[in-house]
Amino acid sequence: MIKIEEDLTLAKNDKIVIGCSTGPDSMALLDMLLKLRDKYQLSLIVAHVNHNIRKESSIEEAFLKEYCEENNLLFESMTIEEYGDDNFHNEARNIRYNFFEMLVLKYEANYLMTAHHGDDLMETILMRLVRGSNLNGYSGFREIVDMGNYKIIRPLIRYTKDELLEYDKENNVKYFIDSSNSKDKYTRNRYRKYIVPFLKEEEKNVHLKFLKFSNNLHSAYKFIEKERDKAIKRVCEEGHILIDKLLLEDEFIQKEIIYYMLNEFYQDDLILVNDKHIELIFNLIKNKKANSYVNLPNQVVASKIYNVLELKRDTFEITSYEIEMSSSVLLPNNRTIERINDTSDNSNNTCRLNSKEVSLPLIVRSRKLGDKMKVKGLNGTKKVKDIFIDKKIALDKRDIWPIVVDSKGEVVWIPGIKKSKFDKKRNESYDIVLKYD
Repeated sequence: MIKIEEDLTLAKNDKIVIGCSTGPDSMALLDMLLKLRDKYQLSLIVAHVNHNIRKESSIEEAFLKEYCEENNLLFESMTIEEYGDDNFHNEARNIRYNFFEMLVLKYEANYLMTAHHGDDLMETILMRLVRGSNLNGYSGFREIVDMGNYKIIRPLIRYTKDELLEYDKENNVKYFIDSSNSKDKYTRNRYRKYIVPFLKEEEKNVHLKFLKFSNNLHSAYKFIEKERDKAIKRVCEEGHILIDKLLLEDEFIQKEIIYYMLNEFYQDDLILVNDKHIELIFNLIKNKKANSYVNLPNQVVASKIYNVLELKRDTFEITSYEIEMSSSVLLPNNRTIERINDTSDNSNNTCRLNSKEVSLPLIVRSRKLGDKMKVKGLNGTKKVKDIFIDKKIALDKRDIWPIVVDSKGEVVWIPGIKKSKFDKKRNESYDIVLKYD
């Protein structure tokens, strides 16, 4: 017999957003919460996502809307108009949870509840074991997740699909069956149809064994997180990983640090990343090339730039520009070059010029093939490319790094890196002072 009240700590006037698909699981959860509504004076908000991939979707949405009207429930829905991700389930999940969180904030809800049950947990754990993950991934999803200002609760995690179907039958709960759940082309469906039934035959309460396994891994991972966080302080600088320091750590902690950094791009389940991707990153780290990279799912790129490992989304960037120097120039790298009255700074972030020795106007542009500069204190010229290499400037930064030239194309300054012979000392004659900030 299912009694979620015993597993919940509901209080008077709690507000709950319920993720509801019209399937047997979510309709069972909705019915259970309806039976508790008056006792706790609950505010229930039903959140429905129309995935828009089956013709029945609009019928199911209309049914749920009418159901909510009849039961005096707030109803919120959204339709996914298009998908841009190769992994349908992952993208749909992200859209759902973003929508749910928006509603939680809108209604200032205490809880977001979903109808994930014991079979779902088994499927998730098995999929992660086969695909490859870390301890956090292998543990599947949690029963309760503290999001700070609200909690995600999965109150059906101790029950099986069969138990929920029996509940629906006993309580005359109407539901719809998603026809796509029977298609073998989806990985989860294959586990659902062939693996989980076999395990249940071996042990009817196997879902509780998986729940215990999950909780044990979560407990172990809490300890590992503390050690990982200490290591991150030792190996990370400004959001990047210092490779030489990373390699001093225990191999297990090295991988946990990588997973932690990847979490920024793939969220809490890292469903798109497996052991092969982690192996690719470590092969990159050990590569003898100074600059190299590997592509990861969803346009994420792991780049090795000398001693730095950087993870970023591969988005379009300006790689060619030319701007006439005025009082101030905002650059594509979000920095500025400003003309100032004077400064005592003598670093490469400042340049002093005599307008009689250069051809005005000055131009700030991206580098060009064959660029050379007459370096201050050096007889002859040096290729800008070689200057970048000497300073170990990453390949992706070289293309947008500002080069200051005069109207004849003479390179007079590489801001932040090197000065040309045209730069003046403070005791020399100059009437132009530029600052790179």
